[in-house]
Amino acid sequence: MKIGIVLGTRPEIIKMSSIIDEIDKNNDECIIIHTGQHYDKEMSEQFFKDLNLPLPKYNIGIGSNTAIKQISIIISELESILKEEKVDIVLVQGDTNAVLAGALAANKLKIPVGHVEAGLRSFDKDMPEETNRIIADNCSTLFFVPTELTAINLQNEGIDHNSIYVTGNSIVDACYRNLDIAIQKSDISDMIEFEKFIVLTLHRAENVDNPERLENIVNSLINLDYNIVFPIHPHTRKSLEENGLYDKMLNAENIQITKPLGYLDFLFLLSRSSMILTDSGGIQEEAITLNIPCVTLRYNTERPETIAAGGNILAGTQEKEIRENIEKILNNQDIYDKMANAVNPYGDGTTSKQIYEIICENYENNTLNISYSEEILDFEGYYMIKVDENITVREFEEKNRNHIIEQIFNNNLPEYVSNETSLKGKTVIVKKFNTKEE
Repeated sequence: MKIGIVLGTRPEIIKMSSIIDEIDKNNDECIIIHTGQHYDKEMSEQFFKDLNLPLPKYNIGIGSNTAIKQISIIISELESILKEEKVDIVLVQGDTNAVLAGALAANKLKIPVGHVEAGLRSFDKDMPEETNRIIADNCSTLFFVPTELTAINLQNEGIDHNSIYVTGNSIVDACYRNLDIAIQKSDISDMIEFEKFIVLTLHRAENVDNPERLENIVNSLINLDYNIVFPIHPHTRKSLEENGLYDKMLNAENIQITKPLGYLDFLFLLSRSSMILTDSGGIQEEAITLNIPCVTLRYNTERPETIAAGGNILAGTQEKEIRENIEKILNNQDIYDKMANAVNPYGDGTTSKQIYEIICENYENNTLNISYSEEILDFEGYYMIKVDENITVREFEEKNRNHIIEQIFNNNLPEYVSNETSLKGKTVIVKKFNTKEE
């Protein structure tokens, strides 16, 4: 089996690292195609070497073009690469421009797409990542979702439950895998001035490009009674300087600003911190995986499971609320311990193994192939019924051919649809087709 992996940013490489391991371990061919969204070729190759990963076979090298140029270049280049390589499936991860372009290109070439971390929704279409997620999901064949909640998001959008697999999140596998490497290689401890500290990350445009929000965040932190280590993103530094806020942070005794850190140094830093303040989606996942309380400087999140599990709090960007949330956690040991010991909703570190096995099963059963229908499909519409019979989803669909259960409601709440889910006493929405042979 030949598996193509399209990726373009550091978080994608990190989250796909254990999946690449799994493919290599089983002696299948893994074709890594790096779009080069964040790095030049030399920096990119070094990152793969740092993580003990094979180098990409292709590097498109799009650089920091506009989003439209990035997407158009990737699609154009992928057309020739994918035609030449004849991969059996293309894997993409997350919500970047590389994901959007990779999914679109493969879909147009009738190559099945497996979307790792499918189904995430912030329900905020002002975020470009939200559009990328939705389009990538609509181009996909296999959907590897981190939780049942993300599966329900896809079911609500009409995705067939038979194509959705709850696997957990590969960030758990990646944290376990890469923290071992970080412990061996990182010397970041020598740079840090504080024994106990909070890690701050800040990069989202809705925060750093909004002067009022940025000032509120800075003012909430400079007089805290807790030490903060802040690896600063270049764009964030520029915004702080333009708004006269950089010197305030630089001169604050409780804040140490560092240059941007490499992934292994940063992961080691996170693992040694007392708390994480962030506006990053991925770091919310890493925090709960590393058992570190997280305060998110946003008003919404596409990782609501971290909130529900109790490991993360949305604090917004108002000075008072940010300070109150930090102090509430760090001044109350019971609250701190509950957050630090929150059950990780993203699994036990076996996500990559599950994903590989699901791909193999579909490949062996010849269900990966995208083929033309040999039946005339007549979509009749939807209907809703309450099921009194003691019957599973699989049994219902076998009994009622061409009736596909799209949603289940139990006591008025949506429920994840799996083939073994019992329908007794539940309300279901069914999509009905009539078919006849040509």
